[in-house]
Amino acid sequence: MSHALSERWDLPTGEVYVRHVPGHSASGGFAVFVHGLGGSSLNWVDLMPLLASDVECLALDLPGFGASPPPHDGDYSPAGHARAVARTVRHWQSVSGDDRPVHVFGNSMGGAVALQLAVREPGLVASLTLISPALPTRRTRRGNAHLPVVAVPGLGESLLRRYRQVSAEARVAATLDACFVDVSSVSPALREALTAEVIARDAYPYVGDAFLSSLRGLLRGFADPTPQRPWALARRITRPVLALYGEDDVLVHPSGARRAAREFPDAQVVLLSRTGHAAQMEHPELVADLWRRAILDRAPRPVTSP
Repeated sequence: MSHALSERWDLPTGEVYVRHVPGHSASGGFAVFVHGLGGSSLNWVDLMPLLASDVECLALDLPGFGASPPPHDGDYSPAGHARAVARTVRHWQSVSGDDRPVHVFGNSMGGAVALQLAVREPGLVASLTLISPALPTRRTRRGNAHLPVVAVPGLGESLLRRYRQVSAEARVAATLDACFVDVSSVSPALREALTAEVIARDAYPYVGDAFLSSLRGLLRGFADPTPQRPWALARRITRPVLALYGEDDVLVHPSGARRAAREFPDAQVVLLSRTGHAAQMEHPELVADLWRRAILDRAPRPVTSP
């Protein structure tokens, strides 16, 4: 596990916790990384150093997750989370003195957040890399069939209280089993960091509300029949998209790869064999290589004087 620089940023709209890996922004620019439901910036610590030769990297804990406190407005929908990402990016641009759009990576729910960001703030986004994005599908997987039940008011709160009685080590192990094909690829250091984070978050009173409200907001988007539904928004994306799906993902059905290829106007879609729900953690070198070929090699390079 790499050691990204951990920082707390005090923004006008609230505090946000980030992990930062300095890189060569002069060539490739900046990249921001958005985790999924129940995740944190720790989900990106193996990928970011592999990209630092090309881009400066920043992963944030979404409001209510990781070490970031809840959002002031209480909005845990993908659009609400996208506003938090936009505020973080603008702060980063201001501090760095560089207002170039950023490459956005999103895993699972983070993919839905990245989609909202690209539609609502197109000037902030240079490209999208979506890893097992949580977008609507008619097919369920054995790992996600329970989520509508968990989202039921009252029942979800009860189930979460019972789940938090399980040891932190067992909860982390269950999450890794659901997200990886080969859990042996998880380093002991990362497993230890994930466990420590779960223990720390057990002391926060808002953890259950953040998880359930984010889940409910995500599922409301799945049922949205309006022009604001996720796949309708995908058709409006004008930036390059790299969409990666795991062939053995038990949370997001790999058939989503076909729909992503059909709906995004400018997308390269890859179905990865022997890969689960978090390719950036399971195969970070492969994800970095695919991103360079699909996104970075197509990006305009800065003009330098002879």
